[in-house]
Amino acid sequence: MKNLFLFLSLLAITVSKAQAPLEKQKIQLNTGFGSSGWGTPIYVGLDYGITDNITIGAEVSYQAYKIYDIKSTILGLQANANYHFNKVLNIPNKWDCYAGLSVNYYNWTIKDADTNTSLVDDTPFGVAGQVGGRYFFNQKIAVNFELGGGNATSGGKIGITYKL
Repeated sequence: MKNLFLFLSLLAITVSKAQAPLEKQKIQLNTGFGSSGWGTPIYVGLDYGITDNITIGAEVSYQAYKIYDIKSTILGLQANANYHFNKVLNIPNKWDCYAGLSVNYYNWTIKDADTNTSLVDDTPFGVAGQVGGRYFFNQKIAVNFELGGGNATSGGKIGITYKL
């Protein structure tokens, strides 16, 4: 019981000193890796605070894999918009919880070394939904995680966020 009280006290002190996770007219840089049925993509993106609750952003992702003599590469471009629930749900400032939609473009090329043929995905555009969150270690750095579908990081992604 004493350990639980100590843990909750430290958590309250840490949360009370935290800065709001999302700020109007500020930029957050995100980078990391994802999971999908086609490999492990890496990504880099930016989020810009339109208001204290809404961000818009852009992201670039890349993945490549080879199975036998078939090589696949996927380059993705994404624009997104997210609503952040911290104020509405009274979530502590160390956390940032959001959900949103994204519009995606992917250049997916598959090359067969045996036949020397290439295929390109004929449906390169998509719309996806995402739900995610961040945990801020301090005022600048957080770990981010996101679940979503309909893009090259379908399934999920995890990475680091840095406030610029």
